[in-house]
Amino acid sequence: QVQLVESGGGLVQAGDSLRLSCAASGRTFSSYATGWFRQAPGKEREFVATIRRNSVSTYYADSVKGRFTISRDNAKNTVYLQMNSLKPEDTAVYYCAADLTYGLARAVTEYDYWGRGTQVTVSS
Repeated sequence: QVQLVESGGGLVQAGDSLRLSCAASGRTFSSYATGWFRQAPGKEREFVATIRRNSVSTYYADSVKGRFTISRDNAKNTVYLQMNSLKPEDTAVYYCAADLTYGLARAVTEYDYWGRGTQVTVSS
């Protein structure tokens, strides 16, 4: 079992930065990959970024590449999403997820555990 709790969301203006955190508990954190997804009102949940268990490899959606950075601290059981140059279209609920398999997955169905999400709102 894995429990995930996101934090750090909020209301910001376009161009601002925000850092999301996801605290994990349960299964050994360094044994699984993690990812971030987001879901805007009326839209499907979409992939944002993922990082493998050893932090060596990461992968990003084209829409956030160059603006967002995913990282993890295995000593703190936490994965982060640094979001810079935020745009109104980044407004969504952001979810942290755990992938118990190989890692670098981009499909919602490939993730085994999910947090409850944190709201990010970017005003223009």
